[in-house]
Amino acid sequence: MVDVVDADGVIRGFHVLDSHATADAAPAVAGTLLCVHGNPTWSYLWRALVAAPPTGWRVIAVDQLGMGFSERIGEVRRLAQRINDLGRLTEALGVTGPVVTVAHDWGGPVSLGWALAHRDQLVGVVLANTAVHQPAGSPAPALIRLARTPALLRTVCEQTPTFVRATTAVSRPRPAAAIRDAFAAPYATADRRRAVADFVADIPLEDDHPSMPTLVDIASGICDLDVPVLLAWGPADPVFSDLYLRDLITRLPHADVHRYEGASHLVTEDAPSFFPDVRAWIEHLGATHATAPARAGASVDPDRRWMGAALSERGLDPDTAGEVAVAELGATGRRITWRRLAGVVDDLAAGLLDADVRPGDRVALLVPPGADLTAAVYACWRIGAVIVVADSGLGPRGLARALRGAWPEHLIAIDRGLVAARALRIGGRRFAAGPMSAGRARLLGAEATLATLAERGRGRALPPLPRPDDEAAVLFTSGATGTAKGVVYRHRQIEANRDALAALYDITSADRLVAAFAPFALYGPALGIASAVPDIDVAKPADLDASRLADAVRAVGATLVWASPASLQNVVDTAGSLSADGAADLATVRLLMSAGAPVPARLLREVLSLMPAAQAHTPYGMTEVLPVADIDLAGLDAAGTGEGVCVGHAVPGAVVMISALDAAGSATGDRSATAGVTGEILVSAPWAKDRYDRLWATQARSARDAGWHRTGDVGHLDEAGRLWVEGRLAHVITTDDGPVTPVGVEQRVLDLPGVRSAACVGIGPAGAQVIAMLVVPDPPPARRGVLADPALAAQVRAAAGVPVAAVLVRRELPVDVRHNSKIDRAALSA
Repeated sequence: MVDVVDADGVIRGFHVLDSHATADAAPAVAGTLLCVHGNPTWSYLWRALVAAPPTGWRVIAVDQLGMGFSERIGEVRRLAQRINDLGRLTEALGVTGPVVTVAHDWGGPVSLGWALAHRDQLVGVVLANTAVHQPAGSPAPALIRLARTPALLRTVCEQTPTFVRATTAVSRPRPAAAIRDAFAAPYATADRRRAVADFVADIPLEDDHPSMPTLVDIASGICDLDVPVLLAWGPADPVFSDLYLRDLITRLPHADVHRYEGASHLVTEDAPSFFPDVRAWIEHLGATHATAPARAGASVDPDRRWMGAALSERGLDPDTAGEVAVAELGATGRRITWRRLAGVVDDLAAGLLDADVRPGDRVALLVPPGADLTAAVYACWRIGAVIVVADSGLGPRGLARALRGAWPEHLIAIDRGLVAARALRIGGRRFAAGPMSAGRARLLGAEATLATLAERGRGRALPPLPRPDDEAAVLFTSGATGTAKGVVYRHRQIEANRDALAALYDITSADRLVAAFAPFALYGPALGIASAVPDIDVAKPADLDASRLADAVRAVGATLVWASPASLQNVVDTAGSLSADGAADLATVRLLMSAGAPVPARLLREVLSLMPAAQAHTPYGMTEVLPVADIDLAGLDAAGTGEGVCVGHAVPGAVVMISALDAAGSATGDRSATAGVTGEILVSAPWAKDRYDRLWATQARSARDAGWHRTGDVGHLDEAGRLWVEGRLAHVITTDDGPVTPVGVEQRVLDLPGVRSAACVGIGPAGAQVIAMLVVPDPPPARRGVLADPALAAQVRAAAGVPVAAVLVRRELPVDVRHNSKIDRAALSA
């Protein structure tokens, strides 16, 4: 308890948690974390930070007056008074700086008011689910408006513990009973809850509210804060939603941001990594933090080829302008020439500008692969807008999470995409792609169609090209090992990616592409080659059959095919339906590329029997950096069997190293190229991602080796310098004999006759897990999830090479929705 003389000269008793309050606490500190709770929590909110402070830091967590176990004062404490109280408390505690304020809920404005009054001490700010302003046109949170109504205020907040208990009730997952009771402990009686009601009443929602001038001063004052800021957010909060996070970002554009997907109001409880992430951020204070994104302007590199350069050149060249650039298979059957595509891109770019789409704006695209998507992508890039590509392969929930996290200002979508956007509550101004009546567009909230935008822009001048360091795209990972993550690329990175692919596969203007993996259809114009997408649902690549692949090859005379392993397996399975003409079409392919999951050499040989002129390559990479390594079928045969899947040598321009696993299965080793060392795969390449989007902690972990991306994959290099992938870091099995990686085990089991697919997973507590093998026999069993018969179990155990506790059979294994190939081992383990 700390006695403080307040502004009225009255001694007030504050309850404080102080990591350095005892005599034996280390006296020398790098600085102080000043932690301020909101309503109706108390300093217990910060217990984990007090118990384990960042190295060298003192942590002070205060109970505001009338709250927690501080003195009950019997009067309303306004915002300005609470700020003054905090200043007098830090003075009484001898805090002189450097200080990082850490705050949640309505502790945010209180802490920021202190920060603005103590700029000489302030070195950083951490904010979690708070607000300093009610954005125009948006009503205050319903729960707060309801609690503030005169009829309910005292009943809900003071006379009953409803408001107090509601704070933990909205947490996901629900906290343990002991934790819920601890949050409520200081508020057991009505007289101890009076300040809870007063605090709610002091929320300034009206212009004439007594605390409104103070809040306005804080909201404007923080715009000038130049210290590092971390915004750590639970986006599922029914009170402080992403709306308030956006407002804070506009005021603090240099802030580091991390959204804990699924976390609610008490993000400190909902997100297990919240406090470790805050500690890491504090301990790296002073290192490079986020900066505001660069804006478009004139290019300074005369030798640079921006992504649309080849498209424009093809459209202007009389020898190529009339050739097909994009072929749409399926219902439309459209064939778009280079001349037409280049013209539409320029007209649409100008039309988007006329519709107030500005450089740096994010534009989400819910358009299937084809001419409309291609035109929209390159038109956005031409004016410096940032495309947000979240394909339907993420599923409705994944798509909603991705788009809400990316916060696009604009949305371009086909009819069902506009319907989905409304159902999923995706914000942003809307434009319709594809044919649509004016009435239908109005009904779905679309301001214009792409066709009308292009008409508006026809003949208008365009601005200079975006600069290489301007942001170009937010792409999303498949979410195969968790929630899909947004990955930000700048123009120079996607241009380097294009050039790396062209050099690796000797792609020239004579080539033509079939992309059964939809995102790669967009690379055709960038490479100056025609492209076609087979007539399949982009969310179901495994449905590609041999005939539809042949149709797509024929449409553009394709020499290149890119498809996932699941797509290729179905092509092989349906090869019997292929016509003689279809077989002849496939014979023109010179290069087959497959990625997204391990590709068995057996499968490649079967596909090449349909494409006798082709070379088969399996590039290795991920959304964050592709390509990393590459190998062809001959290379796979030469590598033979080993622990994992051989993905070949690093491609020119990329460097691969390994961070060794420790006994607990964590990648703690230094970067190394030593052969035979198993660990996390690290990559450095000019085309690697810029960062994860609004996932500061994820980005910090992935890039903790400066200039390197930690892939989350595990593997090793062999004596020949080839990379072998052994699985995902999250899927490493930690047995009492040490870590076991799954892919090598699975590959050995897959060599057994009659085994179609297999998964190796860990069961039990970390450090003492046992191994279970799940296999899909060929043909699959009539029932799923049953123990294998003794003969099959014995074969699996003999082949696995590791102790296997159980062998089960299933009809199928859960896989990612994008590639239909990556096994969800976490789901199987559960």
